[in-house]
Amino acid sequence: MGPWLDSVTAWLTVNPQWLAAAVFIVAFVECLAIAGLIVPGTVLLFAVAVLAGSGALSLSETLLLGFFAGVLGDVVSYFLGRHFHQNIRRLPGLRHHPEWIAGAEAYFQRYGIASLLVGRFIGPLRPMLPMVAGMFDMPFPRFFAVSLLAGAGWSVAYLLPGWATGAAIRLPLPEGFWPQAGIVAASIALMIGLSATSSLRKHRKATVFITGMSFLILAALFIGYSHLTALDQGIMTLVQEHRSPMLDEVAVVFTLIGEFRNMLVFSALLVVLLLLTRQWRQAIFACSTLLFTALANTATKHFFARMRPEVLSDPLSSYSMPSGHASGSFALFLTLAVLAGRGQPPRMRLTWLLVACLPALAIALSRVYLGAHWPTDVLAGAMLAACVCAASLGLMQLRTPLNPMPPKIWWLVLPSLVALFGFFVLRHLPNTMLRYAY
Repeated sequence: MGPWLDSVTAWLTVNPQWLAAAVFIVAFVECLAIAGLIVPGTVLLFAVAVLAGSGALSLSETLLLGFFAGVLGDVVSYFLGRHFHQNIRRLPGLRHHPEWIAGAEAYFQRYGIASLLVGRFIGPLRPMLPMVAGMFDMPFPRFFAVSLLAGAGWSVAYLLPGWATGAAIRLPLPEGFWPQAGIVAASIALMIGLSATSSLRKHRKATVFITGMSFLILAALFIGYSHLTALDQGIMTLVQEHRSPMLDEVAVVFTLIGEFRNMLVFSALLVVLLLLTRQWRQAIFACSTLLFTALANTATKHFFARMRPEVLSDPLSSYSMPSGHASGSFALFLTLAVLAGRGQPPRMRLTWLLVACLPALAIALSRVYLGAHWPTDVLAGAMLAACVCAASLGLMQLRTPLNPMPPKIWWLVLPSLVALFGFFVLRHLPNTMLRYAY
């Protein structure tokens, strides 16, 4: 598809007025039943996002186009399944490839609503699950609410990297930016790749391996952050260049949610609920991960005493590295992902981890966007949380594996955390955000 992709991107480069339509159409097709399996939408989506980031579209426009197109693709797929029900197997494509729908059907029957959230980030399942939900007559309001939530995370995960790449190519960045960015990106990709491989192969010491990899990256950041100034300054320049009032308000909401006091309330609620339901080992794992991450973050922050960026009009007086918002949010959501993945296949556990990283990443990136932290501060916070979480899990499973929690426990834990999250959002939602909503 190389020449064909080159011709499409070349035409869009000459005709940028069609780029918004291209983003919408590609995102729609990527989430549309059957078509999303045939068309290489992920590659196309990255390509058009790069062009959008080169100056044709703002970040908010790109993300909103992808979000609305993805939700529309979900809705069309849902009503396609609702209309045809089991007769949909006779449609062209599915008639000759029954395995396309069989995997999504088994996945939906096993995980229900969770399959729509997690499956959104699994290529072969993404376009088929909404159609399967319609086949099984899932109530539309419930489906639509889940689709909105999953679509928001999906648009960020699939469009932001391409848009940021296009914006970075366009701007004059500091000398040495790309080599430093390449080294950091390659290190993270190597860690994720090797960690995923060891988990998929069910290696006995996978958690030890993940602990060691994240610790090595964390140590490298602590030792060499002064040599990554081109990377920090380049990303900070890129972010500040593309700030907008609407994204400012969204970033403020996320960063306020990630404040220490709020994360402490989230963590305390989780541990208390686990204790009340007599999930003793899970409570010990959660408490140790959250507590030691907070203690390690405070200790290292005062040890390195790194000054914050001078972007804020009223600079913060506390030290910068590692980011407490990043370490706290990643510790909380990684803990939830580990608990959710107990007793499930390796691929499902990895998907839970991916989904859990999205809200944590939103909180962490809000700090860079607002100029409160350097990018390496955020990365160090995430690596610190990953290291402590993997180490805690490894220690808990020295003798026996950590058992999965019964579904009734999750029906208590998740609604409680979501309700608390909603409370904080409404509490911190600025008046300007309300104006955007209306």
